Parts: sequence; C-alpha cells; structure tokens
Amino acid sequence: QVQLVESGGGLVQSGDSLRLSCAASGRTFSTYNMGWFRQAPGKEREFVAAISWSGGSTLYADSVKGRFTISRDNAKNTVYLQMNSLKPEDTAVYYCAATSRTISSWRVASFYDYWGQGTQVTVSS
Repeated sequence: QVQLVESGGGLVQSGDSLRLSCAASGRTFSTYNMGWFRQAPGKEREFVAAISWSGGSTLYADSVKGRFTISRDNAKNTVYLQMNSLKPEDTAVYYCAATSRTISSWRVASFYDYWGQGTQVTVSS
C-alpha cells in the first residue's frame, strides 16, 4: 500500500514557476514508477509526466515538454514536478500516482494503482 499526498499548488501568473511535491508513505515507494496527471474543470484527467522507479527514464506529454521536469528522491519518498513558463491552460488539479507497469502504460490513468488527493494549480493571464 502506498499513500500519496501532493503539495505546492497555488495561484500564479502566466510565465511563473511552481514546484509540486508528492510525498509517499510506505517502504515500497522506490519500487514504483510515478506519474503526474491533471484535470481541468469539465475535462478528462490527462497525463502530464512520469518517471521510472530509478529515475532513469522519464516521459512527458507534448503540451509540457520543455517546460515541466519530473524528478524523484527515493531517500525522501518524494516525487517532484517542476513547472516553468506556466500558461493559463495549465490550470487544473494536479494528481500524483503510482504504477508498477512499464513505460508503455504510463500515459493511461487506469493503469495506476495509487492516487493522491490532488493540488490545485491556477495560472492567471
């Protein structure tokens, strides 16, 4: 069992940066691949980024590539999402999630086993 708690969301202006954190409980955190998803009002949850258990592999949605960076610190049981050059269309609730599946499944929300409660990110223009 893995419990996930996101933090770091807030209200920022277009062009600003934010760093989201996802703290995990449980000694098996380092064995899970981790992902970030987001959901805007009236829209489906969409994949943002994912990272392998070792941190050696990452995957990004085209919409955030070059602006967002996912990383993890297994010693701290934490995964991060550094978000730069934020745009109003990045406004959403951001969720972290854990999966034991391989990279071919990382973009699919239903393949994740554990989810956090989400943190709101609002980007004003």
